[in-house]
Amino acid sequence: MPPASKAARETAVDVTALLERGRTLATPVLRAAVDRLAPPMDTVAAYHFGWIDAAGNPADGDGGKAVRPALAVLSAEVTGAAPEVGIPGAVAVELVHNFSLLHDDLMDGDEQRRHRDTVWKVHGPAQAILVGDALFALANEILLELGTVEAGRATRRLTTASRALIDGQAQDISYEHRDRVSVEECLEMEGNKTGALLACASSIGAVLGGADERTADSLEKYGYHLGLAFQAVDDLLGIWGDPEATGKQTWSDLRQRKKSLPVVAALAASGAASERLGEILAADAKSSDFANFSEEEFAARAALIEEAGGREWTTEEARRQHTIAIEALDAVDMPDRVRQQFTALADFVVVRKR
Repeated sequence: MPPASKAARETAVDVTALLERGRTLATPVLRAAVDRLAPPMDTVAAYHFGWIDAAGNPADGDGGKAVRPALAVLSAEVTGAAPEVGIPGAVAVELVHNFSLLHDDLMDGDEQRRHRDTVWKVHGPAQAILVGDALFALANEILLELGTVEAGRATRRLTTASRALIDGQAQDISYEHRDRVSVEECLEMEGNKTGALLACASSIGAVLGGADERTADSLEKYGYHLGLAFQAVDDLLGIWGDPEATGKQTWSDLRQRKKSLPVVAALAASGAASERLGEILAADAKSSDFANFSEEEFAARAALIEEAGGREWTTEEARRQHTIAIEALDAVDMPDRVRQQFTALADFVVVRKR
């Protein structure tokens, strides 16, 4: 992973505080939005966000990294507005993100998220679908209730990002049933699935603050490439991450037969390890006993991916996308303090362990 950039080192930006600010500003509005849901959807959503446990008792669960809310409130400051101007955007993006998590967990069969059973596992598939749909609708309500021209512009960007996100999930599912996926196809899918919403988060506060389209587009470019870096790191963690840190099973992406970047890059390489990996994964796709594979069998596949160069290539791709993201900020006129914080958030994304 890349070291902290020069701007972040020189100013020693407290990224933890930056993330906590986004969470603190967004959470009360997010809770109020969830309270609008009809029972039992309000309770199911509260469980998903970690506010209560499966029995309905108050809980202090892990609410995720809060990168998107942090970006949304920070982007408002690009225009000279107060960070609070970005709160509706932060909440709307967070609602769409969690809509996707609820549906993705069900589609992928994931039983754990943030060290707890997923919603579909606790409350059933129907509730996971309904609550996800409800969060998606709430996201647009939160913005449109502002009743301003800027809110309309922000909603348009959010809906465009949402469409891309859904396209990305559809691509991801379809790739699981294919023997081969190109690196270009994988990057397009990940740009849709992860990059689009981070792009929206990076610009939506600025749009609410009155930023022009050129500024918003440049901030979206930053967020899009940050999303690709984010997903590359996620792909690495999906194979080699520590379950204690990620909250997911060992070799989680391999268990789901995901065509993630390390896998795709390894298959695209030349050499004996790449060829052997291709043969094994093709056999896996036809296996009726895949769910019962041992830890050693998944470890062997991970070792082949690494030997074929998939791990190293993905690490380098995370660095490359990080660099493009930082360079996109050069086109935006903003206070130095805000620029340094954008840079520090980008650095955080590519050095995280969960």
